[in-house]
Amino acid sequence: MELQLALDLVNIPEAIELVKEVEEHIDIIEIGTPVVINEGLHAVKAVKKAFPNLKVLADLKIMDAAGYEVMKASEAGADIVTILGTAEDMSIKGAVEEAKKKGKKILVDMIAVKDLAGRAKEVDAMGVDYICVHTGYDLQAVGKNSFEDLQTIKGVVKNAKTAIAGGIKLDTLPEVIKVQPDLVIVGGGITGQADKKAAAAKMQKMINQG
Repeated sequence: MELQLALDLVNIPEAIELVKEVEEHIDIIEIGTPVVINEGLHAVKAVKKAFPNLKVLADLKIMDAAGYEVMKASEAGADIVTILGTAEDMSIKGAVEEAKKKGKKILVDMIAVKDLAGRAKEVDAMGVDYICVHTGYDLQAVGKNSFEDLQTIKGVVKNAKTAIAGGIKLDTLPEVIKVQPDLVIVGGGITGQADKKAAAAKMQKMINQG
């Protein structure tokens, strides 16, 4: 099980400072969609340059022109790029094809997918690397989480690794670990804490104990 730190509400210098605090306790740095919108792929390039030993995920949430966007994220140094599960099959296949050419990985974000099990089966067959259940900010605000969704996709996914994102904090992490995803994605559960290093260290320890 790996731990991914999602950076959503920072600029490039803030992102680098934040990662410095927790780098020994995380596996993947996620350059979140708001950061990409505000800063562009320069954010991916700068963070990868600052932390060459960590994997960097570019959360582009691709919906179209997938091959091109994966190519551009790869050139910026992204190791993993995200595409939406609601995208067309052709787009997902195009993303996978481009990622394979570049030696990169594709994570499918299942946010807003209605038939989770059915779509997870379909995208799994397309050769994606990760399938991620994700409760977005707007649904977290009304008390939703992805824990049941994770069980749903774990039951059908045969090839891809599974991931979970959305509102995971120290007190809910044990529930997540029970379902054994391959990747746990945490944002505010680390970035919103007074002692970020301690929060990340504790999460890493819990994940490693699995």
